[in-house]
Amino acid sequence: MLVEALKVYMKNIDLELNNGVRIPAIGFGTYKAPDDAQGIDAVEKAIECGYRLIDTATLYENESAVGRAIAESEVSRSEIFLTTKVANKDRGYDSTLKAFDRSISALGLDYIDLYLIHWPASAACYTDWREINSQTWKAMCRLLDEGRVRAIGVSNFGPEHLDALADESDVIPAVNQIEFHPGWMQPQTLLRCQKSGIVVEGWSPLGRTRVLENPLLKEIAAAHDKSTAQVCLRWAIQHNVIPLPKSLHEERMRQNLEVFDFSLSDAEMALIDSMPVTGESGLTPDNIDSH
Repeated sequence: MLVEALKVYMKNIDLELNNGVRIPAIGFGTYKAPDDAQGIDAVEKAIECGYRLIDTATLYENESAVGRAIAESEVSRSEIFLTTKVANKDRGYDSTLKAFDRSISALGLDYIDLYLIHWPASAACYTDWREINSQTWKAMCRLLDEGRVRAIGVSNFGPEHLDALADESDVIPAVNQIEFHPGWMQPQTLLRCQKSGIVVEGWSPLGRTRVLENPLLKEIAAAHDKSTAQVCLRWAIQHNVIPLPKSLHEERMRQNLEVFDFSLSDAEMALIDSMPVTGESGLTPDNIDSH
């Protein structure tokens, strides 16, 4: 009964992007999901559990498995919100358009709901970083104008990258997907996005083991008869951030959806917000591999 109730409830939980497109309030991440039968099975199980937002990327090398799972699902394609991303090596105008063609071919689908720039070119790595990001964004805008994608956005962009993009284009990203979890909430980026009407998605919403074993989170979880993972996800949702948990295990997939039947108090939210830096990946636009 709980699973069926969640499916019905999930259909009515979404956010509106700045172009009017609706996006589910929680998603399923596929990073490290293999591009084989196991990967297909994981995405199929996620859809069966109630996930409607599926997040992949060229970098993950599993677009074929994700696309096949969506195509073989009993859920209508129109109910699935699919995201993929252009890889760093493919940034630039012409290369982004070609990369999109490869992605949509690998996925085997007619359109993509959300297309993201996976990482910005940064000043620490490129003297022409502004131009690289601008030309990549110009290609994304063309894909949007042509109706091949329903929304476009960015990933891992800090305020300086967003500001530079705004200087070159009137099209505001619909989404910025960043690392976001207790102990690493990137408040300046979060505020910059929310002031501009950019929806924030959170990758690695559970952080690392140090986050899940945090005594404060354990105490709050016990008070709600929930797991620390569920508290992390609920905290993100109450910040209007879309968390993208990932798992290959069906039971954990289900547990990660069971976060709409409780709320964290203002005091609990403030305590979590004030956690010291914990469980961050250390990945930034300045140190990420350019390939």
